[in-house]
Amino acid sequence: MQDQMFDRGDLRADCASCFGLCCVALPFAASADFAVDKAAGKPCHNLRDDHRCGIHDRLRQTGFTGCTVYDCFGAGQKVSQVTFGGRDWRTGSRADAREMFDVFPVVRQLHELLWYLSEALTLPAARPLNADLRRTLDRTEELARQTPRELAALDVAAHRQDVNALLLRTSELARAGFGGRKKNRRGADLMGARLKGADLRGANLRGAYLIAADLTGADLRGADLIGADLRDTDLTDADLTGAFFVTQPQLNAARGSGATRLPASVARPVHWTATV
Repeated sequence: MQDQMFDRGDLRADCASCFGLCCVALPFAASADFAVDKAAGKPCHNLRDDHRCGIHDRLRQTGFTGCTVYDCFGAGQKVSQVTFGGRDWRTGSRADAREMFDVFPVVRQLHELLWYLSEALTLPAARPLNADLRRTLDRTEELARQTPRELAALDVAAHRQDVNALLLRTSELARAGFGGRKKNRRGADLMGARLKGADLRGANLRGAYLIAADLTGADLRGADLIGADLRDTDLTDADLTGAFFVTQPQLNAARGSGATRLPASVARPVHWTATV
């Protein structure tokens, strides 16, 4: 229904309207994902004066794969332009900068919840929950628009727990409409699992560890993938049509092909092979 539609445009990163917050606020450690160590609140040495990345077109080649996986769900521009009214952390006070860096991950979590809730409202099978989903979405959006002080004090974990209970109910309704055995693999350790061609239609894969798993040609239609760890998961030729609660960071961390079928809400990562 039209009054239940939600514009997800604000949940997509707009780096041109952000002060490079992910490149400053967040810490990272030297690993396979990052070439160097960086402390929270310290600008990455690749960050330019205009808040753009100096190596954006070669991040993977220079050891910053983690940067190509990360997505802020639009929290960067929200904190930069709305929460702090366009005040740049570089020209403001140190106190403002610290507060901005503290608030950014909070808003990022809220925006991720908005992504899931807005998707839940599009699922026909979840219509019996639409009133609860809309109320929860509106409340989450209201929280994301709070003042910096209010956001810093917010118990986002408690709110996330409440939202998750509702999303679980949504998942049960949505998955019931798909064929297959609807396997429950919630939180399962499937690291390196050989699941080539597996029938995972309607499966519950919430929070499953699928790191480096082989899902080549697997049927994931209607599967719940919220929180599933897809780092280095091989999704070549897999079918994720109708899979829900899939995010761009999950796909960015995985491997796939031009023949991998994806939900319309996400884009094919540029580093995936384009061969069909």
